[in-house]
Amino acid sequence: MTDSIPVRVRAEIAALPAYRQGKQAAGDAFKLSSNENPFDPLPHVVEALRRADALNRYPDATAGRLRERLAERFGVTADDVHVGAGSVSVIAQLLLAVAGPGDRVVYAWRSFEAYPSLVVVAGAEPVEVPLTADGRHDLPAMAAAIDDRTRAVIVCSPNNPTGTVVTQEEFDAFLAAVPRDVLVILDEAYAEFVTAPDAVDGLRELGIRSPNVVALRTFSKAYGLAGLRIGYGVGHHRVLDAARATAIPLSVTAQAEEAALASLDAEDELLARVRVIAERRDRIAAGLRESGWVVPEAQGNFVWLGLGAETAALAPAFDEAGLIVRVFAGDGVRISVGEEESVDKVLQIAASVVADLPEGHSARR
Repeated sequence: MTDSIPVRVRAEIAALPAYRQGKQAAGDAFKLSSNENPFDPLPHVVEALRRADALNRYPDATAGRLRERLAERFGVTADDVHVGAGSVSVIAQLLLAVAGPGDRVVYAWRSFEAYPSLVVVAGAEPVEVPLTADGRHDLPAMAAAIDDRTRAVIVCSPNNPTGTVVTQEEFDAFLAAVPRDVLVILDEAYAEFVTAPDAVDGLRELGIRSPNVVALRTFSKAYGLAGLRIGYGVGHHRVLDAARATAIPLSVTAQAEEAALASLDAEDELLARVRVIAERRDRIAAGLRESGWVVPEAQGNFVWLGLGAETAALAPAFDEAGLIVRVFAGDGVRISVGEEESVDKVLQIAASVVADLPEGHSARR
């Protein structure tokens, strides 16, 4: 046997690293690496899963009941809603629909680490626009990066992993600068955790006032259904029809649809949990700043420590303390908001880490 690839794989795919999810936690460690909801599923949702137990039958390929429910909520038609196996799958479908060889896709960097891979898999060229010094999207620079080869722009708000939001005013100004035939994907996977009153709300666009915008949401984070993989996009039906044409058939399971519907029924209780997580997030961010960290304005269910070149040397301190965090080599560490019992430990270890940063480091006050 040799290590050479036995079939002809596209060169850019052969060079592409596989998506690396957050490290799993063992024993009594806290898993703070994957932005998961720390609360157990509600009994009402678990019961709905038991009802959807016909594993020998295919699901409804359209997720029709969920689309109708979401359409009613947002005042659109069911055709203006598309359900996928997580919002990331909807991004993949949209990119396959609009971009190919010779085309470009613009997004901020650092942002969600799946973006580069999704663009390359579509055959297009990634165009990465650096974040501002405070970890925010530089929307004027992103608009300036659009050229006649650009087919899509991805805006992530709150941005993963820095947690910062794009304001509605900034987004409206950005849309005015984007050609109407360029798709704008507004990835709002963490929207339910946002407490900033001026943050963008993509569902305000609804694909009608701005038909080149698709707003994405997910049930993975706030609703705690990460293991079932279900998310959705709201936008113009013609754009979503193109995404549906590229989707893997039957990829949204009946169990996922049933759990999403049950979660909408129990939304008040679930969003009360979200408020607990957001308060815990703000408490962690405040504690980090008190210990000397410069922390971006966190609006997701995580906080960001910009360690930069010190990441490899200092990140292991969290692991050794039983805190499994997400490490981005050369950039920093993202810490998900987990159980209440993890808060003091996070602040304790983070305080010891910031003390080891060189004087004048950008993450240190």
